[in-house]
Amino acid sequence: MKQVTVYTDGASKGNPGLGGYGVVLLYGGHRMELSGGFRHTTNNRMELFAAIVALEALKSPCEVALYSDSRYLVDAITKGWLPGWKKNAWRKRPNKHLKNADLWRRLDAAAAPHSIQWNWVRGHVGDVENERCDRLADRATRVAGLPDDEGYLHERGSEGAQGELI
Repeated sequence: MKQVTVYTDGASKGNPGLGGYGVVLLYGGHRMELSGGFRHTTNNRMELFAAIVALEALKSPCEVALYSDSRYLVDAITKGWLPGWKKNAWRKRPNKHLKNADLWRRLDAAAAPHSIQWNWVRGHVGDVENERCDRLADRATRVAGLPDDEGYLHERGSEGAQGELI
């Protein structure tokens, strides 16, 4: 299998607010940078979206070393929360809503073909690739005409109907 190193980061201006993600993929001497953004989203959704975009960009199963400064993302995988959520039909517990379930499902599917080592890296301490992802994500929040994050809006609509704070 190809060995790929991935760095990801998400950002938001307001939470919720304008959001962006940045990705750096490294393979051999090759480098790919990806970024994008949404209106009406959250930082956690952008952190998840960055990892999803990175994994979906891989065209074949790979050994991946993925680095993120998001404890939300890395802990969910390394502490085994994700399998429990999946078992509970993408809920924290049978009667407890899971935030961002649409993206957790998508991440689970994107990760399935790969062997991934999930690594947390402290943000804003000079890690060159993490800093690059941060700049990509920040820049993406400033692009004119960003689309709505439909998953966030749907979840917020559901929240209002259920009377739950997400």
